[in-house]
Amino acid sequence: MARAQRQPKRHSLVWLQGLACGALAALVPSLALMVGILLGPGLVTLVLDQEPTKPVARAVLLCGVAAIVDPIRQLWSAGHGLEASLALAGDLRVVGAAWSAAAAGWLLAELAPVVVRVVLEAGGRARAVQLRAARARLAEQWGLPAGEG
Repeated sequence: MARAQRQPKRHSLVWLQGLACGALAALVPSLALMVGILLGPGLVTLVLDQEPTKPVARAVLLCGVAAIVDPIRQLWSAGHGLEASLALAGDLRVVGAAWSAAAAGWLLAELAPVVVRVVLEAGGRARAVQLRAARARLAEQWGLPAGEG
């Protein structure tokens, strides 16, 4: 009887992420507040995404993070105080841009599989047409009866 192979242990790093978030909130609360507001849709998606690798949440968060680089720079230039953080988080253009980027990430994650499937299917159909034409040419050259299809 063959020995069952052991599966490697997977250690959860959730505690480490929680520790990093707690340290951020304790050391720079103004930054944590602004990041929490601007990445709100991504954080909600992170909770709601049931896939093991969380592909939708990753796309939403990556697009959201790309959109908050400039507000973080502005916050840091303004002295990274709570007043500056609240002013930036209260600006509808800043929040709108960050949440729109998160929506674009969600749309990308939802549409990418469909687009890839359509492209691959169209390529497969085009290749099938080429192969049928080549089969018909070869059948004609060799004097064989034409195949069906």
